[in-house]
Amino acid sequence: MRIFDPHIHMSSRTTNDYDAMYRAGVRALVEPSFWVGQPRTSVGTFVDYFDGLIGWEPFRASQYGIAHHCTIGLNPKEANDPRCRDVLEVLPRYLAKDGVVAVGELGYDAMTAEEDDVFAAQLELAAEHELPVLVHTPHRDKEAGTRRSLDVIRESGIAAERVVVDHLNEVTVEAVAESGCWMGFSIYPDTKMDEDRMVRIMRRYGVERMLVNSAADWGKSDPLKTSKTAHAMLAAGFEPAAVDTVFWSNPVGFYGQSGRLRTEAPALGDGDGTTYAGNSIERGKR
Repeated sequence: MRIFDPHIHMSSRTTNDYDAMYRAGVRALVEPSFWVGQPRTSVGTFVDYFDGLIGWEPFRASQYGIAHHCTIGLNPKEANDPRCRDVLEVLPRYLAKDGVVAVGELGYDAMTAEEDDVFAAQLELAAEHELPVLVHTPHRDKEAGTRRSLDVIRESGIAAERVVVDHLNEVTVEAVAESGCWMGFSIYPDTKMDEDRMVRIMRRYGVERMLVNSAADWGKSDPLKTSKTAHAMLAAGFEPAAVDTVFWSNPVGFYGQSGRLRTEAPALGDGDGTTYAGNSIERGKR
């Protein structure tokens, strides 16, 4: 089984997670830029973070045979912080990088006027750079936030097939399915969505335009939820081809619209002292 996790925050995970993901079949992933828990206070902190997403993290993933890509954007939570607003000015230089396959995560957190402005500005950047868009839907008042996001996307003129609306559930999926956008689902241990609920949604809506991710980050989450959902699909009677569609062909189809996707898995690192900027994942000789 081959797996492409289309939304996982590996900067907040350990190398043990990379090892476990590889063993479970993960060969490619996309890491969206996001809020890191601690409020950032200047544009420079974002620059360092973005540099890690296009530099150190792809190197770290490559040592475990996994192709790493990322999305770049100003997340909706920090869109409300005036200290972070100038991040919009540095985004173009990162959106031109080879490993960046979409703009995001963008969208709504509290549905403020500031979030409206930043959302619209980043949709314009996506159009200018001919990149797909990853939209975050809010944890609070998710249905209203999802519908408002769809309205903004329509107003932007961006083609629906170039947008994935993420963190959906049973309440929000239908509106996104009808919009023509791709449908994203985050499988979590206790919240958002679990494997069995995801299987029921796919039985109703099918597997086309479905992106299923772990969204694993620094909170309670599980980087193997993609594998566990794939096995739940098989146990529920889905054909292996349908599983491959969800966990490989669909992510490749969506992010491939960037023209920058690398689906070939890098060779596993062998502890030969390979470094990035003088740094290694090793801790001495084996």
